Amino acid sequence: MNIPFVLAALVAVPSLSAQDHDHGQRPEQLGRVTFPTSCAQTVQPRFERAMALLHSFWWEESRAAFTEIATAEPRCAMAWWGLALAWWDNPFAPGPAGASLAQGAEAAQRAAAVRGVTGLERGYVRAVTTLYRDHATTPNAARLRAYSDVLAALHQAFPDETEAAIYYALSLVATASPTDTTFTRQRQAHAILEPLFLAQPDHPGLAHYVIHANDSPYLAEQGLRAARAYAEIAPSVPHAQHMPSHIFIRLGHWQENIEANRRSYEAGATYARAQGWQGLGAHEFHAMDYMVYGYLQLGQDSAARHWTDHALSVTHVTPAGSLVAEYARAAMPARMLLERDRWREAAALPVLAQGPAPARMVNLFARGLGAARSGDVAAAQQAITGLNTIQQALAASDPYWARVAGIKVEAVTAWVLLAQGDTAGALAAARSAADTEDVTEKHPVTPGEVLPARELYGDLLFATGRVAEAREAWQATLTREPGRARSIAALNSP
Repeated sequence: MNIPFVLAALVAVPSLSAQDHDHGQRPEQLGRVTFPTSCAQTVQPRFERAMALLHSFWWEESRAAFTEIATAEPRCAMAWWGLALAWWDNPFAPGPAGASLAQGAEAAQRAAAVRGVTGLERGYVRAVTTLYRDHATTPNAARLRAYSDVLAALHQAFPDETEAAIYYALSLVATASPTDTTFTRQRQAHAILEPLFLAQPDHPGLAHYVIHANDSPYLAEQGLRAARAYAEIAPSVPHAQHMPSHIFIRLGHWQENIEANRRSYEAGATYARAQGWQGLGAHEFHAMDYMVYGYLQLGQDSAARHWTDHALSVTHVTPAGSLVAEYARAAMPARMLLERDRWREAAALPVLAQGPAPARMVNLFARGLGAARSGDVAAAQQAITGLNTIQQALAASDPYWARVAGIKVEAVTAWVLLAQGDTAGALAAARSAADTEDVTEKHPVTPGEVLPARELYGDLLFATGRVAEAREAWQATLTREPGRARSIAALNSP
C-alpha cells in the first residue's frame, strides 16, 4: 500500500569564556545552583558554576570546571565527586568505558581519600564510589542500580537537601525499566522534583530532570512547564535548548520541537567552532535528527532533506564513534524514505558496515523493510539475518537494544511472509512486533522509531483487506505518538 501524505583526558579540556558562550552576545547564563560545601570559600562560586554545567549535561565544560577546582584545591572532595560524575557522562547511556571509565574511577578514589568532610559529603562520596566500585568486573548497569540505592539512603538521611533529592530522583529515572508501563520510578522522581522546581524555578537540574521524568506520551503534559522554562534558565547551554523537545515530540508540538533544536544546533555548532573542532559535536547530530523528524511530520520535506544532507556531509564528529551522532546519521536518511513509502529507495540505502550496533540496526531495518515491501524477498531476508546477528550480539551486554532489534526482525519478517503468501504468519509477526514495542519505551537517543511497529501493523492489516482493524491500529499509534502525520494521513485516506 502506498499511503498518500496530506499534510577525554583529565587536563587540557579547554573552556569557553563568559563572552564566548551564547554567540558572544551576552554573559554566560547557566541557571542558579546553591550547593554549600566544606571546600575553601574561594572555590565555592566556581563549584556552583561547575554544578550548573553538570546539571545540564555539558560534559566537556563541567569536566574542565571541576578539574580547575580540584587542581587549585586538591582537598575539595566535592570537586573530585563532581568530576567523577562528569566522567560517567549521560546516565541514560550505557555508561563509560575505556579511558573515561578509568578517569571517573580515579576521581572517585580521590574524593574518597579526602578527610575532614561533612556527613552529607561523605554520603555523596559513598554514592559515587559505589558507582565505580569493581568497574572492571561489574557491569555499568548493576553499579548504577547500586548507586541509586545509596542515594535513596542519603535522601532519607538528609530529606531537606536539594541536591541529594535531585540526584536520587535522577537515578530513579535512569534505572527505570523500559518495559514498565506503570512508570513507577518516573512518577516517584516527578513527585520529588516538581515541588523543588516550583520553589527553585531557576535551577537547571530541576527543570532538566522533570523533563526526563516525564519523557513519555503518558506523562508528558506534566513536563510541559519545565520544558518551556529550561531553555530560558540556561540559554548558554546547547543541551538546555534541545532537551525541551523531548516533551514537545511526545505531545506532537512539531514547531516548538523544530525551533528548540535549531537553537540547540546553533549553540552547539558555535561551541564546536570555539573549541577548534573539525566538523561538529555529537550533540548537533542529535538536534538535527529531532528537527528532521519534526519537519517530516509537518510535510516540510525540503527542510528535512537540507538537514539530512548537512548531517551526512560532515566528515568529523566529536567524539568519534558516538552512538548519538551515528544513530542520527543512520536514522535521518531512513526517515526521509520510510515516512514517504519510498520502499525501493530505502532498500538501496548504502550499507552501514561499521559504527554502533543501534545505528547499524536502523540501517538494516530500513533496507530490509524497503526490500520486503518492494518485493525483493532475498534482500529482505539478508537484512533480517543482519538484524538477528545484532540482536544476538547485544543479548548479554545491552538487553534494551537487543529487544529493539528483535522488534525490527519481526516487523520486517511480517512483510516477507506476506510476500510469500503466508498472511496469517505475517499478521502474527506484525502484531507481535507492535505489542512488544508498545511496552518498550523509546530510547532518548531518538525522537521516535523510524516507523512505529503499530503503524506498520496497520499497513499490513490494510494490505490484507482488514480496513477497520487497520484504522484501529493507526489510531492506537496516535495514542502513543500524537500527531504522527503518516497515521493521520492513513486515517484520512479513502
